[in-house]
Amino acid sequence: MEKGAPWFAQIGSKKSSGTKLFSVSGDCRRPGIYELPYGITMEDLLGEVGGEDAIAVQVGGPSGQCISPEGFKRVICYDDLATGGSVIVFGPGRNILDRASQFMDFFIEESCGWCTPCRVGNVLIKERLDKIRSGSGEPEDLVYLEELCRTVKTMSRCGLGQTSPNVVLTTMQNFRHVYEKGVSRSADGLNRAFDLDAALQEAVRAQGRGPVHAEE
Repeated sequence: MEKGAPWFAQIGSKKSSGTKLFSVSGDCRRPGIYELPYGITMEDLLGEVGGEDAIAVQVGGPSGQCISPEGFKRVICYDDLATGGSVIVFGPGRNILDRASQFMDFFIEESCGWCTPCRVGNVLIKERLDKIRSGSGEPEDLVYLEELCRTVKTMSRCGLGQTSPNVVLTTMQNFRHVYEKGVSRSADGLNRAFDLDAALQEAVRAQGRGPVHAEE
């Protein structure tokens, strides 16, 4: 305010002038609130906060996007890497799928339950994600998960449901190899994740009666 708007507008990039407040947390040596100019790269920001060894950064909170080191050269501005200011740094010891699952817990908890895509869809996303996390996934699960995410994103009533799949979609895009480690094709063609005993127990519980056996 002391130097005026023209001076402030000189800071930043051509299409995003001025500075931005960033709330930086996670696996970095100097977490905190930073005021930095638009136009810096994510790599610059990580150097400022002591997160040079990051394996991923969640930009824009749980509903934002998760970028890999290949994206650290991207510029923080409205027309490239846009963010409301939240930056969460993930170090080498973090599991990307664990973090994505935790974010889905948040969206499941925060859903108002008004529309089915958000109320049910986010639960289904987490269930399929956790199946892959456990190493029980099959190649079809990746296709199903991506299609489900896009359905929830398109069909949800409000912004929460429309952005809730972002963390899964962006981690699938930028960390595909992590997802692929959790899927494989069973040699006998059977669904490795299907537990017959557990399914029978659930059927018995739902019917409210014990199993019926033929008399010998």
